[in-house]
Amino acid sequence: AQETYTIDPVHSQAMFEARHMGFSQQRGSFAKSTGKIMLDRAAKKGSVEIVIDTTSIRTYDPRLDEQMKSENFFNVAKYPTLTFKGNNIVFDGDRVVQVDGDLTMLGVTKPVSLKVANFVCGEHPTNKKPMCGAEATTTIMRSEWGMKYGMPKAVSDEIKLTIPIEAYKD
Repeated sequence: AQETYTIDPVHSQAMFEARHMGFSQQRGSFAKSTGKIMLDRAAKKGSVEIVIDTTSIRTYDPRLDEQMKSENFFNVAKYPTLTFKGNNIVFDGDRVVQVDGDLTMLGVTKPVSLKVANFVCGEHPTNKKPMCGAEATTTIMRSEWGMKYGMPKAVSDEIKLTIPIEAYKD
C-alpha cells in the first residue's frame, strides 16, 4: 500500500557546492525545504516532491548570500523556490537507489536523476514515529537552467546538489 511521508524541514536542508576561481570547492545550503514522499515499497514505486526555499540560502558570508539571491544567480525576487518532482523511483531490493524526475529552477524545467544513498525506514528512536531517511545527490550544469553569471572562472558551471532527507509518515 502507498504511504505518504512529509519531509522534516529541520533535517532536510539542501546543500550545494561549486568550484570557486578554480581553486577550491565552496559550499552553501538552503535552510528551508519542504515536500512529500509517496512510497509503495511492496509495488516498488512512488513519487517525490521537494520544494527548496531559495530565499533561505546560506553561504556563511552575508555579502555572498545577497549576491547568490540576486538576478545573477538564484533571482529569488522572481523565483523564490527550486522544485524537484520525481515520478520514477528506482529500487535495488528494498532500498531506493535513484529518483528520476524534473528540476525546476529559474523558471526552467529539466530532467534530473537523484542518486540515493543510505535509504532506511524505521521508528524514530525518541519520538517513536515511523519515518524514512536518505541522502540524495546529483550534479547539474547550472547553465542549462540559464544561470551563467561568472562562468567558468569565478564559479563553475558544474554544481553538486546534496539533499539529506528525513520524512515522517503521515
